[in-house]
Amino acid sequence: MFRIKKLAALQRQCMAITLPKNVITTLALTLGLTLALVGCKVSNESYSVTLSQGMDESAGPVPAYIISTPSATYYLEKEGGGLSSMLDKDGIDWIGFNNIKGSGWKGEYRGFPNAIHKQDGSYFHAMNAGTDAANSEVVIENKNHVRIAFTSANGKWVGQWDFYPTHCDFTMTQISQGYHYWVQYEGVPGGTMDDTDFWYNSATDTRHPINDSHKGDLPSPEWYAFGDESSPRMLFLLNHDDDTYPDDYVSRPYMTVLGFGRQGKNKFLDTPKTFSIGFIESVEYENVSDAVTQVLK
Repeated sequence: MFRIKKLAALQRQCMAITLPKNVITTLALTLGLTLALVGCKVSNESYSVTLSQGMDESAGPVPAYIISTPSATYYLEKEGGGLSSMLDKDGIDWIGFNNIKGSGWKGEYRGFPNAIHKQDGSYFHAMNAGTDAANSEVVIENKNHVRIAFTSANGKWVGQWDFYPTHCDFTMTQISQGYHYWVQYEGVPGGTMDDTDFWYNSATDTRHPINDSHKGDLPSPEWYAFGDESSPRMLFLLNHDDDTYPDDYVSRPYMTVLGFGRQGKNKFLDTPKTFSIGFIESVEYENVSDAVTQVLK
């Protein structure tokens, strides 16, 4: 599955040039500058955020916006408005959604932000049997920024996605009056959920085994990071606000359950908020903490 997605991501990156992959072409420029193009690798000064549309094969297949960046490839499922897959530089999917009814923690529950559950509908989750449809619009598409907005079918909820070279932001811009939401990462660190996974958060610099839980509000800036012993990177999640709501984490047999504004089945968020998700190329606490903090600047 991961090999297929990695190949697809590489193919998309090669679409803008005509050179065969794995061919080295050297171009002599007029001022004596030599530019070496290795395979299909191009400078990040070109288009570092690209948008295409296709299918997330491992998730169903399901139709998806496919956003390719230097740090990650995102599959944003087009009908439900949530991430179905998020691939790192090695082509490994840290979400692992599939839409098989009854798969539960093994697939259909997974995703990000999985924000609205039985609150005047169920939205912003990759489409499964319990997700309600939303309508989408590409609002911004340029070389360093793609913005896609989703509006729930009932018109009461609006979620905005902003993709950058280093990370992705999800903003709940409109809330159905009188209802609440949460923002969750339900996924598989390093491609599978197992005893080699671990997490940090802003409350402690201790490396916690994946089965350790956390309860309560995080100190500012509110963040979690998830890793796998076999990976040189971590997936981070960041709340741009310092609020007083619980940010609980528990593990399930086949996925993480992190919820900003969640405690048990209770949802606490009822105002517009922005959350970030992305990869950091380090597993050291200080490096992760510094990199997450930079997102807010």
